[in-house]
Amino acid sequence: MKPHCTSSNLSSMELITIEFILPTSNKHTKAPEMMLLEIAGNCTVEQMKAQIWMRAIEVSQTTDFYHAFTPDQFVLQYQKKGQWYEIYDKHQLLQTLDCILYWKVLQKKVGKIYVVQKQKPSEEVQEFQRQLNDLIGYDVTDVSNVHDDELEFTRRRLVTPRMIEVACRDPKLYAMHPWTTSKPLPEYLFKKITNNNIFIIIHRGTTSQKIKVSIDDTPDMILHSFFTKMAKKKSLMDIPEDHSELDFVLRICGRDEYITGDTPIKDFHWIRQCLKNGEEIHLVLDNPPDPSEDEVQKEENTDLTVFVEANIQHGQQLLSQRRTSSKPFTEEVLWNIWLEFDIKIKDLPKGALLNLQIYCGKAQGLSTKTNLQSHESPNSDSKCKTQLLYYVNLLLIDHRFLLRSGEYVLHMWKIPGKGEEQGSINADKLTSATNPDKENSMAISIVLDKYCHPIALPKHRITSDSQGDRTRAEMPNQLRKQLEEIIATDPLNPLSPEDKELLWHFRYESIKHPKAYPKLLSSVKWGQQEIVAKTYQLLAKKEVWDQSFPTDCCVVSLACKRALHMLLTRLLCIFQAVKFEPYHDSALARFLLKRGLRNKRIGHFLFWFLRSEIAQSMHYQQRFAVILEAYLRGCGKAMLHDFMKQVQVIELLHKFLFLLSLSYLKAVSDLHVSLRFISDLEKCKVMASKKKPLWLEFKCADPTALSNETIGIIFKHGDDLRQDMLILQILRIMESIWEAESLDLCLLPYAVERFVYSCAGYCVATFVLGIGDRHNDNIMITETVNEDVYLMEPLPWSCTTPLSLNCREMQLGRP
Repeated sequence: MKPHCTSSNLSSMELITIEFILPTSNKHTKAPEMMLLEIAGNCTVEQMKAQIWMRAIEVSQTTDFYHAFTPDQFVLQYQKKGQWYEIYDKHQLLQTLDCILYWKVLQKKVGKIYVVQKQKPSEEVQEFQRQLNDLIGYDVTDVSNVHDDELEFTRRRLVTPRMIEVACRDPKLYAMHPWTTSKPLPEYLFKKITNNNIFIIIHRGTTSQKIKVSIDDTPDMILHSFFTKMAKKKSLMDIPEDHSELDFVLRICGRDEYITGDTPIKDFHWIRQCLKNGEEIHLVLDNPPDPSEDEVQKEENTDLTVFVEANIQHGQQLLSQRRTSSKPFTEEVLWNIWLEFDIKIKDLPKGALLNLQIYCGKAQGLSTKTNLQSHESPNSDSKCKTQLLYYVNLLLIDHRFLLRSGEYVLHMWKIPGKGEEQGSINADKLTSATNPDKENSMAISIVLDKYCHPIALPKHRITSDSQGDRTRAEMPNQLRKQLEEIIATDPLNPLSPEDKELLWHFRYESIKHPKAYPKLLSSVKWGQQEIVAKTYQLLAKKEVWDQSFPTDCCVVSLACKRALHMLLTRLLCIFQAVKFEPYHDSALARFLLKRGLRNKRIGHFLFWFLRSEIAQSMHYQQRFAVILEAYLRGCGKAMLHDFMKQVQVIELLHKFLFLLSLSYLKAVSDLHVSLRFISDLEKCKVMASKKKPLWLEFKCADPTALSNETIGIIFKHGDDLRQDMLILQILRIMESIWEAESLDLCLLPYAVERFVYSCAGYCVATFVLGIGDRHNDNIMITETVNEDVYLMEPLPWSCTTPLSLNCREMQLGRP
């Protein structure tokens, strides 16, 4: 591509009159100086600030002030409906600003913009940011490792959805986060209920009362019934005479979980768990938590040859490819050539990546042992096998929808060798982040075309698809059968170009089959805007979505709106999909943020999923860090306090394991001393395994807990548990599907009878998951029938004390 400047004339832009309130005062009246300017609508915010400054130097009575400072040291603010807003994007065009559109709606001819000097954050604000950075595990204010301002841009962009969610959420429900389900009560559970009634035991202090309620009663109805029954016996349960059911709430004994809201009691997860296990239902009559506690704080040299392969791709779909000539691999390699791609700028889709890859090669016949990924070179001037060494990506359309231009120095990622930690390499290779390790990483310097004016990605307008309409009813039976066969194939089976062509040609037939959506969307030629527009038109006609395909922003946005009901059980999978988004700020990121801010249970998982990725994935640290910061700024003080305590415990255990690796015998002798404040010391131990995991027994801190049994965990540092969590998640989904059909297959098997019943379910589950080596030496169950499975939620082969069973080994998984 060669730099050039277009000579075509732009259409005349309107002049917008704005009154600017300056930071300086009139020497006589002491009132703020004001300045009326006419600014072109196609002027950027940065250019507007420069005009303000130059004009102020000419007309202000305090010219020295404007010579002493620069425009970058000031921000622009305006008022809207009594709230102050900042104009923070320096590249945004004036005519697209929210304030301009707002003034037009009000038919205001002249609007006011205030020029305000940036203030150093107060010590309180800085301390709060330090606390957030500690919780996140990453300093989101450090922009030294980023090549543009997307990180800061996204931090600001996520303020609005966070504020909206915090303002709209129900403080009472958020404080008590009831855990309910909308699925009908399984038939096998309904059979355990007599005359639609169940018994619950309500505790208050040292007194308890057993009452009979209907499974269709709501918690409020139960409280009303209980207080009616206890009207003359309040003193027996230490209830003040002037208190009513409105002053109390029902909480599960020994748990920070409430039975509240307008949902029938049969739809609470804990109630169903008790019914399933044949356990009594114990609840505490407690004072509701204070919603104010959830308030939000205001804010090496070789003789190898190398070449660069440059790809323009959308997701994993290659749109165009070019490469340089091969050159000797020296400390610094200079190509100094332009690469012209066979794709028009207008056809670049949002999210298109410029993927730059460094390959090294050696002539065939010279054997070299290497651990790098092999790749057949497309080079026509020499036949050689090459290996991919480094890669980096740059979004061609930035987060403002503007085409990138100018010079970039991009620090590249190294391909992990054989035996090294591979991690999530397929996702990592799509990251648009650069390597933060600038001192030790390879860097590539590139120049993109420059133009006289900003090039913006146009918005798509949905138009009619007459060709698609004609092909709907023109499908021969033979092709229909072929299409059905394609749809029925394994989702992971790669599609041939012919398959993709058939899917797209008969797209209106394909959308009738939910299973076809991922295949259909992978068949879209995202580098052709006409086809992209037809895809959007197709999506707009479809009312019900059953699948999410995280490649195109519009597709993801539609999928997010239809994923609410399955979020908690599929959170890990949805969360991993964030890696495949081209930008930090995406519909998927906002979806997760909003749901986390709406429900503490989801928020808890969101925090730990994000924090673990920030600690392990350098490729996506910045993305997950900015999302986590947005969540932490809106989750409230109570959640922040809980997260701080959890992080402190984790850090203490990490420190202990580190000491253990340095001095095994001494550390073991100090185990009880180190953990004396958090565990039941008599049962804590270091397990005889390579990574020296800790066996810890915790006491329940809740005085309303009815059982004295400890809560056991295994703490192991250094293992990636995401695969384990995924298997647990899939097992729960399987269990919910079977329960909907009134099948209790005992996927959490305790006592010997339930273990026998579980074999049927696990034969199916482990076969589907491809899990082998599931035998009796690996499957453990507890000797205690009343184990608190709800708290621990272990896999059947990950429980505490093994119980000997005299039966032959069995393979539950695939051979």
